[in-house]
Amino acid sequence: MSGRVDAHHHIWRLDRGDYGWLNPTPALAPIYRDFDLADLRPLLAAANVDATVLVQAAPTLAETRYLLDVARNSNGLVRGVVGWADLGAADAVETLAILAGDPLLKSIRPMLQDLADPDWIARPEVQPALAALPQLGLQFDALVKPRELKALLRTLERHPDLGVVIDHCAKPDIAGGRWQPWAEDLAALARHTRAHCKLSGLVTEAGVNWSVETLRRYTDHVFQCFGPELLLWGSDWPVVTLAATYEEWVGASDRLLAGLSRADQDRIFGANARRFYALT
Repeated sequence: MSGRVDAHHHIWRLDRGDYGWLNPTPALAPIYRDFDLADLRPLLAAANVDATVLVQAAPTLAETRYLLDVARNSNGLVRGVVGWADLGAADAVETLAILAGDPLLKSIRPMLQDLADPDWIARPEVQPALAALPQLGLQFDALVKPRELKALLRTLERHPDLGVVIDHCAKPDIAGGRWQPWAEDLAALARHTRAHCKLSGLVTEAGVNWSVETLRRYTDHVFQCFGPELLLWGSDWPVVTLAATYEEWVGASDRLLAGLSRADQDRIFGANARRFYALT
C-alpha cells in the first residue's frame, strides 16, 4: 500500500502580507508565525503520509504562484496545489486558462466563507468561470460554512460537470452543538450533486475540549451522506494546531474510521485524493 495523502494543508510566510484573516489575536496567536514544509515533513513521516495537496490561505494570485513554486521545489512531496482566482472578474476565464498551464494546479478555491454575500457563488458574473473550470481540467474547492450550502447546491445543479469538494465538512458548529440546517443541507448536496467532501477541520470547529465522541455524531452523518468513495482526508495543518496536534488528529481519524473496511479506509486516506486531484 502506498502512503497516505494529506489532501489539505497550508503553509505561509507572514512577510508576504496578504493573509488578511491571520492576525495576532488571542485566538490566532499560536499560528501567527511562519510555517513551511520543513515544519511539516517530520509530522508527515510519522503519520505515513508521503504526498500532500497544498491549499491557498490568501485571496491573491501572488500567493497561488508562491504555492506553485513551493510545490515545484518540494522534491515530490506536494503533488498538487489548490489556488485562488477572482471568479467574478471580467477576465476570470483568461486568468484561469493561464493558471491551468501549470500542471501542479489542481483546483481553485474562492474563500466563500469570508465573503459578505452568502449567495456570491450563485451570482451571474461567476458562472462563466465555473463553467470553464472542467474544460481547463481544474476542480473546485468549496470553503463554506452552513450559511453558504443552499447557494452552493443551487449553483452546482447548474454545473453538473464541475468537480467539487466541500472543505472541512462545511464547518458545522460542533462547539455550539448545532445540527441544523447543516445536516439537512449537506445531505441535500450529497444527494443531488457529484460533490466530494473533506474530512478535515473538525477539531477546530469543536474547540480545545473536543473528543472523538464529540466528533463522531458529525462524522457519522458525513459518512452516511457521502460514503467512502467521496471522502478525502486532510489535516488542515497548521490551523489544526489551534485545537490538536497533527498526531492527535491522525489518531482521532483512525478511530473515527475504524469501523470501515481497510479498503474503504485506504480510499479516504489517499486513493480518493489521488483520483479527485489527478495526483501523479
